[in-house]
Amino acid sequence: MSLDTILARIDDDLPNALERLMTLLRIPSISTDPAYKKDCLTAAEWVVADLSSLGVDAEVRPTTGHPMVVGHVGEGAPHLLFYGHYDVQPVDPLNLWNRAPFDPAIEDTPHGKVIRGRGANDDKGQFMTFVEACRAWKSVTGEWPCRVTFFFEGEEECGSPSLVPFLEENAEELSAPDIALISDTSLFDRDTPGITTMLRGLLGEGLIITGPDRDLHSGAYGGAAMNPARVLSKIIASLHDDTGRVTVPRFYDGVPEINADILAQWEALGFDAAGFLSDVKLSEPAGEQGRSVLEMLWSRPTCEVNGLESGYTGDGFKTVLPSLARAKISFRLVGTQDPAQIRKDFRAMVQAQLPADCSVEFFDHGCSPASVMKTDNPAFSKAREALSEEFAKPAAFIGSGGSIPIAGHFQDILDLDTMLIGFGLEDDGLHSPNEKYDVRSFHKGIRSWARILDKLTS
Repeated sequence: MSLDTILARIDDDLPNALERLMTLLRIPSISTDPAYKKDCLTAAEWVVADLSSLGVDAEVRPTTGHPMVVGHVGEGAPHLLFYGHYDVQPVDPLNLWNRAPFDPAIEDTPHGKVIRGRGANDDKGQFMTFVEACRAWKSVTGEWPCRVTFFFEGEEECGSPSLVPFLEENAEELSAPDIALISDTSLFDRDTPGITTMLRGLLGEGLIITGPDRDLHSGAYGGAAMNPARVLSKIIASLHDDTGRVTVPRFYDGVPEINADILAQWEALGFDAAGFLSDVKLSEPAGEQGRSVLEMLWSRPTCEVNGLESGYTGDGFKTVLPSLARAKISFRLVGTQDPAQIRKDFRAMVQAQLPADCSVEFFDHGCSPASVMKTDNPAFSKAREALSEEFAKPAAFIGSGGSIPIAGHFQDILDLDTMLIGFGLEDDGLHSPNEKYDVRSFHKGIRSWARILDKLTS
């Protein structure tokens, strides 16, 4: 078997691969809206049918929500588990789309041809790169490169409520692979592939501080009555010191320093920090002093105010002393930071700053720890080599400021290392109107997976 023959097959079959993706993109599998429940099932059934056409023993597995898809095929080492999700985000606001979201098309842009439609990148176009690589391999060789387990869910975009119970109930079946693969991330830039080895965790907190039992006239009560907006402002101001460090007690417990090799890879990427900030009309990094912008984004924890409200905010002016003030605050977590402990310490810090006439109510908005991949697994160096052969610039181990909880679940529940390799771009518009996926990304993603399979099985 020649890898060149498989790559040539991928090139020749690209029009058909695009049409298969278009068919899947036409299914409006919006998981968060009950009105699309049947469409989510239709998408799961389409994935099963497509896998079955390749000889995969695939089936729809019911859950209390949208179904999972599980498939097994092949033999020999290594045993790979490939994960993706067939559900998509809602399309609102519809009026901002330039075409119907579920009427996908290939469009010409200044940067080349793109696939336009909801799910083009996240995650239908991404996971189909792996499926198409396997299709080409099977077409050329008549067999599978190794043993593969496919695992697709339909609730990733609505919090994956069925995922952990399903993993726990099916752990014996799903925990046998040597490594898990996910394609739901991005290239560093158009010519530089990356393997995401760090994902930040996320902790969300809501709080309402209440003072007087109703809004008061600021002339009649101002100076005598405690103002909850003043209390909340002081609390928020206390969350960071003058160097940008978070002041919540024990917050930095479990925060590691990045090793020199990874830092050197990041430095070699030539990231334009000034340009990154100027794109959003900013000029100065606001995080911890002494850290690069990439460190701030990929390997350092954060505390951010996501929402703030109190008093009268409409047109004109109203001299009111508000009864309450509310905020939503999120923490991005790294290393082995414990979200439950941070929540406890944050709440204690808030309580300690409340004056006698104010009370606070807290609201949970989810929490998940960070995920750190074990790059000493030989699969990582092999995949990096394969990606470097496909793209103009060498692949790097990179971080991600976002969160993909499934990677942590694979580690905690199935004891599986996870390798995240995606081919999206920063301008793909994930979760936004006019989502797209470059045809070049789709094509090179398929070729990259073929190269990776070749490295992993040789």
